[in-house]
Amino acid sequence: MNIYYIGGSTCAGKSSVAEILSKKHDLYYFKTDDFLDKYMQAGARKGYPVCRKTAGMSAEQIWMRKPLLQCREEFDIYREIFEFVAADLDRIEWKGGIITEGTAYLPELMKQFGVPGSRYIVITPTKEFQVIHYRKRAFVPLVLEGCSDKEKAFRNWMDRDVLFAQEVRRQCHKENYVSVINDGNMDLDELANLVAAHFELK
Repeated sequence: MNIYYIGGSTCAGKSSVAEILSKKHDLYYFKTDDFLDKYMQAGARKGYPVCRKTAGMSAEQIWMRKPLLQCREEFDIYREIFEFVAADLDRIEWKGGIITEGTAYLPELMKQFGVPGSRYIVITPTKEFQVIHYRKRAFVPLVLEGCSDKEKAFRNWMDRDVLFAQEVRRQCHKENYVSVINDGNMDLDELANLVAAHFELK
């Protein structure tokens, strides 16, 4: 089975690119974000420490912490749940290839699982691009509901994701994977074409 992985951080255009390429090249689109709650619950049931800890946390407890702590925990969660992501990918029955995207696809995990550079690419946004687009997302107030200082919580969230993007790019450099930074100057079709060229999709 041909699987094409798009990793990176949030609000970078990963989902949009995957949707474009799935339609254009008849690929099955698997979006890990749709199943994160399920994976974290599975991790908590198996006693994985970070999944179990975060399962019982309120929005206040999650978002009012220091961004660096949040970022480190985010990486630990993805390490704990990756087995569930891989298992779901294995269950997909599709005659063509699969395109899958999500922040769960850390470069270090791709290397551990032997994913070649030709089947994996990372997209991360600049901080400015990320914040502008996050401000437009309707679900953000719902996520921060219950926080005593929603603006502070939002800034912590954004700072966490900036740190996450920096670490993902560092891992890409270390593991010799391709990383693309989206600053908003490239439209989605151009970004999708760049990713398609990397994957050698015809």
